[in-house]
Amino acid sequence: MKNIRNFCIIAHIDHGKSTLADRLLEFTKTISDRDMQAQVLDDMDLEREKGITIKSHAIQMNYTAKNGEQYTFNLIDTPGHVDFSYEVSRALAACEGALLLVDAAQGIQAQTISNLYLALDNDLEIIPVINKIDMAGAMIEEVKDQIIELIGVKDEDILLASGKSGIGIEEILEAIVHRIPAPKGDPQEPLQALIFDSVFNSFRGIIAYFRVYNGVLKKGDKIRFVNTGEEYEADEVGILKLGLEPRKEVTAGDVGYIITGIKNAKEVKVGDTITLANNPCKEAIKGFEEVKPMVFAGIFPVVTEDFEELRDCMDKLQLNDASLTYELETSQALGFGFRCGFLGMLHMEIIQERLEREFNQTVITTVPNVGFIAYDTKDKVITVNNPSEMPDPTKLERIEEPFIRAQIITKPEYIGNIMTLCLGKRGILLNQSYLTTTRVELMFELPLTEIVFDFYDKLKSQTRGYASFDYTPIGFRDSDIVKMDILLNSEKVDALSALIHRSRASDFGRKLCEKLKELLPRQQFLIAIQAAIGAKIVARENISAMRKDVTAKCYGGDISRKRKLLEKQKEGKKRMRQIGNVEVPQEAFLAVLKLDD
Repeated sequence: MKNIRNFCIIAHIDHGKSTLADRLLEFTKTISDRDMQAQVLDDMDLEREKGITIKSHAIQMNYTAKNGEQYTFNLIDTPGHVDFSYEVSRALAACEGALLLVDAAQGIQAQTISNLYLALDNDLEIIPVINKIDMAGAMIEEVKDQIIELIGVKDEDILLASGKSGIGIEEILEAIVHRIPAPKGDPQEPLQALIFDSVFNSFRGIIAYFRVYNGVLKKGDKIRFVNTGEEYEADEVGILKLGLEPRKEVTAGDVGYIITGIKNAKEVKVGDTITLANNPCKEAIKGFEEVKPMVFAGIFPVVTEDFEELRDCMDKLQLNDASLTYELETSQALGFGFRCGFLGMLHMEIIQERLEREFNQTVITTVPNVGFIAYDTKDKVITVNNPSEMPDPTKLERIEEPFIRAQIITKPEYIGNIMTLCLGKRGILLNQSYLTTTRVELMFELPLTEIVFDFYDKLKSQTRGYASFDYTPIGFRDSDIVKMDILLNSEKVDALSALIHRSRASDFGRKLCEKLKELLPRQQFLIAIQAAIGAKIVARENISAMRKDVTAKCYGGDISRKRKLLEKQKEGKKRMRQIGNVEVPQEAFLAVLKLDD
């Protein structure tokens, strides 16, 4: 066990985690030249296209150190985007150390700091590495000073490397051997293993990835999941190389996988403890905190008959992505579907893409919103994740919305732009401090509602990409939130309802009505599009009726003939408007997401 090292790589987005992982795999000959490709651990099409890591990936490497001893390394490559910080926290729970990567050209950014704090909370040994040192814009000394100030390490403890050209890879491997502690645990104790990830395989059922803390797990053992109490037989256990490599047993300190033939997604929970049925451990491992969704949106099948199929797909997807939460929901406009909780807008986009690609499901997504807490006049607490759950305004005492603390690191010349953006989003400036002469850190308190849609894109465009952004939730505060309904010919379309701050409501309503006017197809009758808060109409647009040219057959002759035909048509139109139904195309639901402020 003293020769096992479990570690992960943490960094801000695009600081080169996956590329460095490639070099480590190459250097330790874990992967043959034939199988080598860039970002080899990112095995999802989406990850390759977007150039981001979405899932954590575990892989085992063997390394012969300079002292001649053989070491086994379990590496977990983690995502960098703030929306996937839950994946990072799970990877950290299975490790003893972390490589903290900092881009030599970019320096320390917001996500670097938040991932570092996550690692320190888990008592991990941190090895700072400056990556991309061979780039033209590398500021090695400046970045060293930033790291020393942040973590308080010595200058000689900071490693210099380049994932692209392979500089400094051996030094990193030696540092892992000497600086990261070996896992603690006792193979003689009863089995105690933590599930940190799971995937669904349509042929073999659920494959759970785990880290053994105590004891030994052998093939054929009867095992028990502590939290669910279910018992199974271990059909296959093994370690994670580029594929799955079966072994007779996996012992304390190791990371491996187990296949038990489970088909039901609900029976495997990430963060659960595996133990032996006949010799259980005394207590479960303190696993991960429950995931807290930030953004809620409805996901509905385009054809209502596909609902059952969509439910199965959501179950399987939740296995691969434990941070997705969902519950049943019905909508008058869209039928049966799910109310889903996501960690952010990127997470929502990825889930939608994965449903379409991996499961061939075309879905409609409703307007995303955050969760509010409402108190009615009898002091009853109601959680509002959906506009339809909003209580009647007459019975509403107060409503609270979630706030976040945002940390923005940028260059001094963009401070003005960022201030304008954040204060326009109802933000409060907490403090402003210079990390170095060219880097300034701004701390804001902002309502989560305001940053959900397009805050990140706007921040990037206002600062020409030189700002990095990270946030943490800080609880709920009183706010003036109202429910805005969209009415088509006086009928509510519940899927287009939104919860919004009163100061923004009329502006948002007007823009939405204008957008819908462009998108809704014209009918034989007049369509009135209205935005309403309660009984008060705040915006209105009309789509005029298409009309047949009934006077085309009248050549010349008396005007009264034409008038008679037009009057007849007018009567018919009037009748039509009373009973006419308006079809809402899918683009209309998506348009709400793309409204520019």
